[in-house]
Amino acid sequence: MTLEMEEKPKTILLVEDNKADVRLVEEALKNSSLTYEMAMVRDGVAAMAYLHQSGEYAAASRPDLIILDLNLPKKDGREVLAEIKTNPQFKRIPVIVLTTSKNEDDIQQSYDLNANCFITKSRNLSQLFTIVRRIEEFWLTTVTLPSQ
Repeated sequence: MTLEMEEKPKTILLVEDNKADVRLVEEALKNSSLTYEMAMVRDGVAAMAYLHQSGEYAAASRPDLIILDLNLPKKDGREVLAEIKTNPQFKRIPVIVLTTSKNEDDIQQSYDLNANCFITKSRNLSQLFTIVRRIEEFWLTTVTLPSQ
């Protein structure tokens, strides 16, 4: 093997129930120069099924990065974060909390549950695009992610 071998595309798991926010994140990443796969689930139960590769997600790729909303149906984002970070299989996957919340308790609790960062979504389209591109630049270009 040589160092020049093509690297496997990174997989991003977006856990977001708001269809408009999903579309905005996808749109912000559409013109990326990076090769990545975007997986999307709309609730916390589906997020955990995806990670455990169960049911309809049996063939799912392990994500290199998780972008997690806090306010999710079926299983709250805080519960999902706690499960991810206490499971030896998943705890090293970086989790970015991307939410509309500015609540100090949400911020504190997210970091207490070992979120890698907490970002408040902007309702300004241009600012949201900038946020998503910076996530991409930092987490998929600058950072060395743990191997799977």
